[in-house]
Amino acid sequence: MNRFHVHLNVADLAGSIRFYTQLFAAEPAVVEHDYAKWMLEDPRINFAISSTGRAPGIDHLGLQVDSADELAALGPRLDAAGGTVVPEAGATCCYARSDKLWTEDPQGTRWETFHTVGTATTYHAVDAACATGNATCAPDARTAKPKVDKGAPRCAPNSGCC
Repeated sequence: MNRFHVHLNVADLAGSIRFYTQLFAAEPAVVEHDYAKWMLEDPRINFAISSTGRAPGIDHLGLQVDSADELAALGPRLDAAGGTVVPEAGATCCYARSDKLWTEDPQGTRWETFHTVGTATTYHAVDAACATGNATCAPDARTAKPKVDKGAPRCAPNSGCC
């Protein structure tokens, strides 16, 4: 089952942890010196905050999936939505290792779809493609070269859907 993901940049991590812990009536699942994450079931959301020097507000939205197959199934949907799809395999980001597909909506809001495969000891890997400028985990979808795996056809043969 997909889990909605929201990542906010915050200026005051401790104050934000207090606020969201009270709001969600739950302790964060992960707390680091620059990051916290709640994995809530009601509503089913992966809600993360970080204080990495970026302007406070929404950093990105996304969908977290439970398997590589579910992530692969999202690729054609992102492609059909019309944004440039930027894959990021084996990313170290937000104290996790994940395979990702990035895009932007028509307003420029970054969308991350990802399958987490493990944990990491750092917010991001210094040498990873996502670690440009020491401030972001997301490649710039406007300048990155898309490597969209078209894979299987999007529609069943003779379905008339495309």
